[in-house]
Amino acid sequence: MASLDLLVPHLPKITIPTSQQLVYKDECVYSFDNPESETGLYVSLTSFLGFGRNYVEQYFQKTGNAVFLHILREKKPIPEPEQTGDGPEKKITRLAIGVEGGFDPDCGKPKYTFTEHYNVVVLPGFHTFPWPNDALPDVVKKSVQAVLDADSPFKLAEAEALHGTWDGEKREVSVHSVNLKQLDNGVKIPPSGWKCAKCDLTNNLWLNLTDGSILCGRRFFDGSGGNDHAVEHYRATGYPLAVKLGTITADGTGDVYSYAEDDMVEDPYLAEHLKHFGINVQQLQKTEKSMVELELELNRRTGEWNTIQESGSELRPLHGPALTGVNNLGNSCYINSVVQVLFRMPDFIRRYVEGAPEIFSTFPEDPANDFNVQTAKLGVGLISGRYSFPSTGGGQAGVSPHMYRALAGRGHREFSSKRQQDAHEFYLHLLTLIERNSRHKPNPADCLKLTVEERVQCTESLCVRYTRRVEHHLPLPVPVAAATNGHLVREYEQRRAAAEASGQKLDPSQVVRPLIPFQACLDAFMKEELIEQFFSSALNKKVTARKITRLATFPDYLWIQLKKFTIKEDWTPAKLDVAVDMPWEMDLSSLRGRGLQSSECPLPDTSPETPAPVYNEQLLAQLLDMGFPIEACKKALYYSNNSGMEAASHWLMEHMNDWDFANKFEAPGSKSDTTAVDEASLEQVTGMGFTRTQAMKALTATDGDVGRALDWIFSHAEQLDEDTGPGCRDGPEKYKLIAFISHMGTSTMVGHYVCHILHEGRWVIFNDNKVALSENPPKDLGYLYLYERL
Repeated sequence: MASLDLLVPHLPKITIPTSQQLVYKDECVYSFDNPESETGLYVSLTSFLGFGRNYVEQYFQKTGNAVFLHILREKKPIPEPEQTGDGPEKKITRLAIGVEGGFDPDCGKPKYTFTEHYNVVVLPGFHTFPWPNDALPDVVKKSVQAVLDADSPFKLAEAEALHGTWDGEKREVSVHSVNLKQLDNGVKIPPSGWKCAKCDLTNNLWLNLTDGSILCGRRFFDGSGGNDHAVEHYRATGYPLAVKLGTITADGTGDVYSYAEDDMVEDPYLAEHLKHFGINVQQLQKTEKSMVELELELNRRTGEWNTIQESGSELRPLHGPALTGVNNLGNSCYINSVVQVLFRMPDFIRRYVEGAPEIFSTFPEDPANDFNVQTAKLGVGLISGRYSFPSTGGGQAGVSPHMYRALAGRGHREFSSKRQQDAHEFYLHLLTLIERNSRHKPNPADCLKLTVEERVQCTESLCVRYTRRVEHHLPLPVPVAAATNGHLVREYEQRRAAAEASGQKLDPSQVVRPLIPFQACLDAFMKEELIEQFFSSALNKKVTARKITRLATFPDYLWIQLKKFTIKEDWTPAKLDVAVDMPWEMDLSSLRGRGLQSSECPLPDTSPETPAPVYNEQLLAQLLDMGFPIEACKKALYYSNNSGMEAASHWLMEHMNDWDFANKFEAPGSKSDTTAVDEASLEQVTGMGFTRTQAMKALTATDGDVGRALDWIFSHAEQLDEDTGPGCRDGPEKYKLIAFISHMGTSTMVGHYVCHILHEGRWVIFNDNKVALSENPPKDLGYLYLYERL
């Protein structure tokens, strides 16, 4: 054992962590090394940061902090009892992975016992003192014990993410349940023989807990379900709560939906509310599928889950550089897929993998909360191959991006939770963070930037106006009516309906989806759009205008989103169950914009007679109560001439997927308002390295709010003057497919994401920590696609 005298010079720097201080004892802040790694983990007794063997010496040289607690965890498999094959199969009750009741990624894997070995280590030289050790100085003993007693930051973050969220089964108590109005109308519900009061349906029935009405539920996107009579009843009466008959159990639980809160909820007084209508819950048995079970059945019926995951194939596992899996941290598959795809582009590799030594050399005070450090850590972990080796029980050891997930989601209402999210929305959010943290370095996302060109023509004067904005993706509509196999789809639906009527089910592998040609999606994007209420500065009056959208620049890498997710007429989210014939290679020359032509007459920039838009304040308040962004509500009222809720609602439904849905509204034909900007705010923004023109534009667009203005600069570059330089690269319009992300489930809030990536000429499937050679890449069922310029 080393001499205790080695500790003496460092005792003044050793501290004891407070209960508020985070102790990173689970993983290195610069790599994915942890106590189970071959060389273990070193936790500084000064900063309480954890380091793998590759980084602890650099940290010591940079800071002089020399004393560490070394943690080495030894794990041994527990012998499994011999399986007889007679035990019950674990029932899946939730369409998710890695959460209770969902698909268990650890199912079938061996269980382990863990033994931890501790030593106090002094650098340089890695002099070791065993722990526990009464001979150690008192401050060292207290510091080590506090580290061992501290809660894991990962567990703290997980608890915070779970707080107040619904993960598919845990539901919030309805605000309407405590003082629910129940009518004394004499209605008594029989124990059986239920039927919808407005149609002949005898299943998927909902009992309204205010007046006792029994009505059918919503129609699903595939045509199954009910006829929407229960939701229509709510719209007519405002009675908020309904319970699904057949899901009520003897302990007083059941599927309760709050139309007013637009969510599945918990009614702790359900037994009492049912007793009002003569129902004794203790005599009831659950007879009908819950909403979660219906969701599972719907996915099994369409066969999407098995097809996208290539479940019918014997997939050969792959390991090595750029073939690293990412462990699912509880509904984090949307993050996993996006980062796997982003780190296929050389710009991201140069910035965060090859540039990692420079990023790490800064040794920020809190590297766990430094976005560039954690992004570089993730990039190195994915590309190096260091963590790409088989783990017992299938899959890979892979990486678990706890710190990255917590940091990327911090302050965001959705991405900080453990709910399933939309991978595309996370992609846009991530690019905003990358841009915000690339002020003094090239932004790797520049390779994805494209310039959108919009041409608007006044139908009376024939004058035109061209505007440009910067985007990071190309959203393509999915015109179901353009399916080339409509007759086969109809025949399949007839067979399925007949089979279900006779109590049978068709083989999911026989499903026939509408097949949409890629060109039809492109044509739908490029088609001319009519703009009502356009103020023509050439004629000083409102007219109808025509708008077409093209691309002024073509990026090195083109990110395409198929707009498969939509909102049904009853305001419920749905996903189009279609196949789109996406090309392996494509030529987008027809999408090239040409700008103002010599034969065209430009519209005057502005007119003193441009009227300011007027909004019905009562209607605006009602739309805001429905949860829509204020700028979208203004547009809806403007384009519907304030004619009423129905017209405004229809406009919102039709335009929810517009690129600029929530952007600041400017009446068609008008120019940006030159609102006075506070000089102090202007100095704040310009002091961060932006031009006065950029700052003026951003503050004007955000009503002078400095914080929002900074976000606007990063994420809404489309409204900056052209002389600020959008930084968009341009080149030939020919591309090849190199990656795509697929989603399984009926909405973005449930399901699972998987990505397929072209690696060294072979397609590889990345399904969380499972990485394998793809045999049948399901490119027609994807949601997000990455194309590389040829």
